[in-house]
Amino acid sequence: MAEATELTPSEYIQHHLSFFIKPLGGEEHGGGFWALNMDSIIVSILLGFVGLGFIWWVVRGATSGVPTKRQAMVELLIDFVDEQAKGIFHHGDRNRFIAPLALTVFVWVVLMNAMDFLPADLVGLATHHVSEHGFRYVPTADVNTTFALSISVLVLTIVFAISVKGIGGWLHELFFAPFGSHPLLIPANFLFQMVEYISKTLSHSLRLFGNMYAGEILFLLLWMWAATGVSGAIFGSILGVGWAIFHILIVLLQAYIFMMLTIVYLSMAHEHH
Repeated sequence: MAEATELTPSEYIQHHLSFFIKPLGGEEHGGGFWALNMDSIIVSILLGFVGLGFIWWVVRGATSGVPTKRQAMVELLIDFVDEQAKGIFHHGDRNRFIAPLALTVFVWVVLMNAMDFLPADLVGLATHHVSEHGFRYVPTADVNTTFALSISVLVLTIVFAISVKGIGGWLHELFFAPFGSHPLLIPANFLFQMVEYISKTLSHSLRLFGNMYAGEILFLLLWMWAATGVSGAIFGSILGVGWAIFHILIVLLQAYIFMMLTIVYLSMAHEHH
């Protein structure tokens, strides 16, 4: 028992997170870096099934006559996403892959972001039996989730670029664009292309993560302020409600931005330099 009281703060947090963090290969092979955050993965998968189930439910009850309210809502959503794809992607039939992908990304990210609407104390009542501290029920507030999404988009952009330009054309562009085909410019061209790939992936991921994580921190600070006294309770509650209303816009806006950047990057993969 004496050793347990001597844990550092980081060791204490890691101890309580250990149930949902599964190292790949053991501590001697990377430890916390090569690990799976099972809480984020489980919630993300469940929300994926929720999104698919909702769309299936609506499609199953769709009619050619007067649409129901839920059918009208889904049709408006599909039309909205299709219009966004139509305005950006001009390289073939967008309905084969781009528009469905954009719809999937938007619905999935909205659902993951919307988990932030759940009160943390109520979620804690349901999860403290398996994890006293540290259950991440907002997947997009975990940088590993947003990086997984952005890396998936990166892989898709490379696959699309190779399918459109061929492996030879893609490699030629990788080493001979944008500065020219002179042999001395090959290192500069390759470095430029790598910086572009890496920067797009980083910004795609960190923009979503930063906004969702910062939102959680602001909620935490406001409710901690509300617990300091009468004046803190009044002003903290007022600002907390205001931030909660504004956070609804952030949840939708960040999903929209992530979807739009996905379409933009896949459209750029079709362009020749």
